[in-house]
Amino acid sequence: LFPQGFRTLERKMAAMIRCVDTFSEIPTIYPNGVFDLARWRAYAQNHFGENISLFEDDMNECLATGSYTFERDYLPVLQAVWQHPWLEEMHQSFLAVVKGLSERLAQKFGNDLDVDLFLYVGLCNGAGWVTTLNGRDVVLLGIEKILELGWVSLGDMQGLIYHELGHIYHSQHGCFCPSVGEGPQQFVWQLFAEGIAMCFEQKLVGDEQFYQQDKNGWREWCDNHFAQIVDDFDRDLPAMTRATQRYFGDWVYYQGWGDVGYYLGTQFIYRLLRDRSFDEILHLPIKTVWEGYRKFVRTSLGRESILLPFPD
Repeated sequence: LFPQGFRTLERKMAAMIRCVDTFSEIPTIYPNGVFDLARWRAYAQNHFGENISLFEDDMNECLATGSYTFERDYLPVLQAVWQHPWLEEMHQSFLAVVKGLSERLAQKFGNDLDVDLFLYVGLCNGAGWVTTLNGRDVVLLGIEKILELGWVSLGDMQGLIYHELGHIYHSQHGCFCPSVGEGPQQFVWQLFAEGIAMCFEQKLVGDEQFYQQDKNGWREWCDNHFAQIVDDFDRDLPAMTRATQRYFGDWVYYQGWGDVGYYLGTQFIYRLLRDRSFDEILHLPIKTVWEGYRKFVRTSLGRESILLPFPD
């Protein structure tokens, strides 16, 4: 998920990754094997205190649209957690990813992160959700959504956790700009920010060709259609909105393929890495990113970008 409203926080204590694994508490939410919302509230209150409203508010916002109901759309996903055939595999993948995570971060990037990783049962709020609770950056890993999406393998869990940590790393060790303007500026910045998170996860995995999305020939198709993707993204930019964009998020598709913007963002960052280090890229302001994007289009397609030079 693309994080909104991040700010760099002053930290008086040494940075650390704190993992909270609530897997063993799942039975308390399912008395007699049935999901119980009151029991869930007690469980969430124990871990999140006054922040518990965050989860129900998010759910109620969706329900208020009239497109969803709790009984039809939410309850079956929540009930499926109980005795799910992939539940244990998901948990073992989580344990494998977080084991020695701080050491791998220090080895790859020279810095640690100040963040909490929560493996928990949510209210269908998302498989991965980055937010700030009590002054700390938090990655919320929703067991019910992870199982629904089938993201239970080691590779899936690496992609999910490392990508969200990549956004936080950008925020804590770089210049993450939550407000970069609207229209083309916000989408050029999103391409850049998602590309950073993708490269971050690839570096942690140790494979520059690693994409969690690479199923059923996804990466090969993207490689073979790279120029078309660049051209279409660039031509879409002037009129692109959150409602019409077709590149970011598992609910939209480009030419029948999902998450193509994450592939494109990764290619953009690797072009920038030809002239700068990863640490330098983390600190780039929107004007430099904008001009870097225009160069990316020019060198990829042999034509100028639809975008004019960055407005002063």
